[in-house]
Amino acid sequence: MDKLNDLSESIIFSKGQKITNNYFIGDTWLEMLVGNDSTFNCPIGNVTFSPGARNNWHKHPGGQILLVTSGKGYYQEEGKEAQLLQAGDVVKISPNVKHWHGATADSWFAHIAISTNVKEGNAEWLEPVTDDEYSRLK
Repeated sequence: MDKLNDLSESIIFSKGQKITNNYFIGDTWLEMLVGNDSTFNCPIGNVTFSPGARNNWHKHPGGQILLVTSGKGYYQEEGKEAQLLQAGDVVKISPNVKHWHGATADSWFAHIAISTNVKEGNAEWLEPVTDDEYSRLK
C-alpha cells in the first residue's frame, strides 16, 4: 500500500487544491474550511504535505494554531530543536515567532492551520528550509 493510501484512510477533510506559490518545497495542498471574512475573522485551512514537503520559514503577526490530524511531521522555531508531530498534537505559535512546519521524509502529514488575531496582518514569508537543514532532522 503506498503512503498516499495510508493517509487517505485517515483524512478528515478534502486535500483541496495544490499550492503553487514559492513558499513551499514539495507537493502540498490546501482546503480552506473557513475563509478570512468579516463574520468570523479566523481563517482555518486543512493543509496536506507529501513526504518531505515543508513550508518556508515564516511569521504570523497574530499567531497561529496547528491541530495535527494525520501522519508525521515537524515543527521548528528559530533557534530551537525541531519537534516531531503526530495526530492529536496541538501547536500554539505566538505572534511573530519565526518557524516552519512540514512532513517527515517518510510520511504524509496533515494539519488544520488556524490563523489567530488576523487583524494584526498577513504572514511574513521568509527563506526556505534548506535541504541540508531538513536532512539533519531525525
